[in-house]
Amino acid sequence: MTARPPSSGPDPKQPPEAAAKKAPAEKPAAKKTAAKKTAAKKAAPEKTTAGTATRKAAADKTAAEKAAPAKAAARGTTAKKAAVRTPVAKTTTARAETKKATAGKAAVRTPVAKTTTARAETKKATAGKAAVKRTAAEESAPRKTAPPPEVSPALAMADRERLLAGTHHDPHSVLGAHPVPGGVAVRAFRPYALGVAVLAGGLQVELRHDGEGFFSGLLPLRDVPEYRLEVAYEGTVQRTEDAYRFLPALGELDLHLIGEGRHEELWRALGAHPTTHQGVAGTRFAVWAPDARGVRVAGGFNFWDGTAYPMRSLGGTGVWELFVPGVGEGELYKFEITRPDGSRTLRADPLARRTEVPPATSSVVHASHHEWSDEEWLARRARRPAHEAPLSVYEVHLPSWRPGLTYRDLAEQLPAYVKDLGFTHVELMPVAEHPFGGSWGYQVTGFYAPTARLGTPDDFKYLVDALHRAGIGVIMDWVPAHFPRDAWALAEFDGRPLYEHSDPLRAAHPDWGTLEFDFGRREVRNFLVANAVYWCEEFHIDGLRVDAVASMLYLDYSREPGQWTPNEHGGRENLDAVAFLQEMNATVYRRVPGVVTIAEESTAWDGVTRATHHRGPSGFGGLGFGLKWNMGWMHDSLQYMSHEPVHRAYHHGEMTFSMVYAYSENYVLPISHDEVVHGKGSLVSKMPGDWWQQRANLRAYLAFMWSHPGKQLLFMGQEFAQGSEWSEARGPDWWLLDPSYGAAAEHRGVLDLVRDLNSVYRATPALWERDVHPDGFEWIVGDAADDNVLAFLRRATDGTPLLAVSNFAPVVRHDYRLGVPDDVPAWREAVNTDAARYGGSDVVRPDPVKPDPQGWHGRPASIRLTLPPLATVWLRPA
Repeated sequence: MTARPPSSGPDPKQPPEAAAKKAPAEKPAAKKTAAKKTAAKKAAPEKTTAGTATRKAAADKTAAEKAAPAKAAARGTTAKKAAVRTPVAKTTTARAETKKATAGKAAVRTPVAKTTTARAETKKATAGKAAVKRTAAEESAPRKTAPPPEVSPALAMADRERLLAGTHHDPHSVLGAHPVPGGVAVRAFRPYALGVAVLAGGLQVELRHDGEGFFSGLLPLRDVPEYRLEVAYEGTVQRTEDAYRFLPALGELDLHLIGEGRHEELWRALGAHPTTHQGVAGTRFAVWAPDARGVRVAGGFNFWDGTAYPMRSLGGTGVWELFVPGVGEGELYKFEITRPDGSRTLRADPLARRTEVPPATSSVVHASHHEWSDEEWLARRARRPAHEAPLSVYEVHLPSWRPGLTYRDLAEQLPAYVKDLGFTHVELMPVAEHPFGGSWGYQVTGFYAPTARLGTPDDFKYLVDALHRAGIGVIMDWVPAHFPRDAWALAEFDGRPLYEHSDPLRAAHPDWGTLEFDFGRREVRNFLVANAVYWCEEFHIDGLRVDAVASMLYLDYSREPGQWTPNEHGGRENLDAVAFLQEMNATVYRRVPGVVTIAEESTAWDGVTRATHHRGPSGFGGLGFGLKWNMGWMHDSLQYMSHEPVHRAYHHGEMTFSMVYAYSENYVLPISHDEVVHGKGSLVSKMPGDWWQQRANLRAYLAFMWSHPGKQLLFMGQEFAQGSEWSEARGPDWWLLDPSYGAAAEHRGVLDLVRDLNSVYRATPALWERDVHPDGFEWIVGDAADDNVLAFLRRATDGTPLLAVSNFAPVVRHDYRLGVPDDVPAWREAVNTDAARYGGSDVVRPDPVKPDPQGWHGRPASIRLTLPPLATVWLRPA
């Protein structure tokens, strides 16, 4: 029967090899006939020309090819069979000595004295067949009456071509070591190498160079051994493990879950993971690219030439995998993908956990070594749901909060500042890696990597840990709605739409020039759901504020008629996005106790914060968020405050309308970065009047906001009445607080007010305990439009009240009567924004005020107050 090499993987058609003739075991090598030599010569494969594929690094290739003949002669690479020998002195000189075996067959010998003379003696074997010497142990073993047939170990032409072209889906089936009739065939693909030898136990086998970087040889062994490769390049010799001797490093369960789109810890399966596999240290690379014809790993460890590092396809999941020995933390890498049309693209790892500092775009092999010390915080945060707890948020853009600070620098300053002001949480504008700093992180390319601009992933963990130790929660902006079109990132990742929708109208985001995720594809949903879990579990993030939810929910978002296609029911709702958001929220809340998800959703979508299993009037289950930004309140209240007080009477409803829908969702009241950029001015600059009135309006507005049902969010710089709008290049104007600045006291007054608002807020359950329940709020007077006055009660679960009164007119209102409950014997001011220490006119009342039995505003009792101008006053039971 004609002997054949092992399966070539994706192309089973291989050219037949000439049958090797058997030789009697008792005949010495010197007595081979000319006919035997002819048959052996025919069995050797033809050398292919270099026209099968374009090679990278042409200059290096040319140099290596020019040097190859001389080196090959020195190493014996032109031999018809490999030299098989036992270990000798491991130096270049010693190897050169041993390579002088004759070209006909390899000399196989037992250990001898490692001297030049002894080695020279053993090299006198004839060229027809190597002289075989047997040790005492070998002599005691039974002799074989006939050796197995000889088989050419060289690669079939089809496999060579596909490996060179980067389109082989199963390189492990042809490269590495494989049992064949007659021994173990070893094949290596090492472009630019001058020679390759196999080190296996007591054997050292010189492989034959078959051309174009392919080497092969036959080990006289029955079973595949553990082995290493010794590779000679111009001026150097390297000993290394062979990446193609290892089993897959991904398990069947991982692949099963990935195939179903249910791998909730996807980051542990895909990406680059330093690990020890089969007792060898290295890095496991894995990437999802189902449309690729082939995938290779390129990086600093192979001089960015992935030719010799093809990955294998693991079944129908679309996952490609390769364990690369010797590659460790800090190595740069990308995936070289051969597209369906045969072209190639070099892509960053979608699941890279660390990246280069932009504008560089490589992924970085990473393993975390941070040891957390926030156990107490994690245990405490789950005791009370966010909507029934105090939640006062300071929104921060980390790169510009204090420009130039790293994550670790920020850990020394940010927690102390936020704790001093009394905020319960910080909200970080997106920290996931993004190529353009001017996007503020809202166009993400590295969904699993904190931006390298400020440090490493462990440095970011250090910052989160420091905030937790200071008693401050961390909310992170998360952007699953879209991604940029950069050619090295996710767009058409494997040559066809993969993460984006295949329909160009569905894929293109009309507002930002980006691409929308295909929420209907299970693997894409898995990528995003696992990403949400990843930030919460790996970085101990306490909440995710999900950006641009409205753009995900509607098929016609920012699209004209004819630019969108209705859903299967004829509606405009994006059913795939609804299912994704429901799955994300359900998964995060199930896996991570104490976290909160927050939707930035600007429409009246029904049930944003309703449980996913509760259907509403629209027929949809809730989206499952914990909280929702109240964009309507933000717009209306800022519109009211921008009017001159004389005109506010005609816009009074802008301050009261929010209570019509206040309990339709669980709300956050946001004064975010979006309100202080792009020509909108800072918060204080939106206020009318002179500088004193602007600050007075701002103070009154902040106290009204802190007492209104809902949680609070304030963007950095607004806590001290910064006059200029925010710039990511400059950050907050901290110099306004410098004591040497003449108006510093005026800015510090607003800062002191924010500190006191947070202090009283956290100590007053009436302001947060019943935020989402109608019985936690009662209007005292909501229709005093001509007076520009608003007054209401907030109540805790036990009924304890707080009275909030705002006078948005620039005049003092004396003896202003307000109805109050008759079960409070006296009221005392808790906060008065007109106090002198805040920069006000100091119309305050230090003494308690007792109610009169005279009913007012439908209440059995009333109090008479002097209302300061442009001020809000909080009173609580004395």
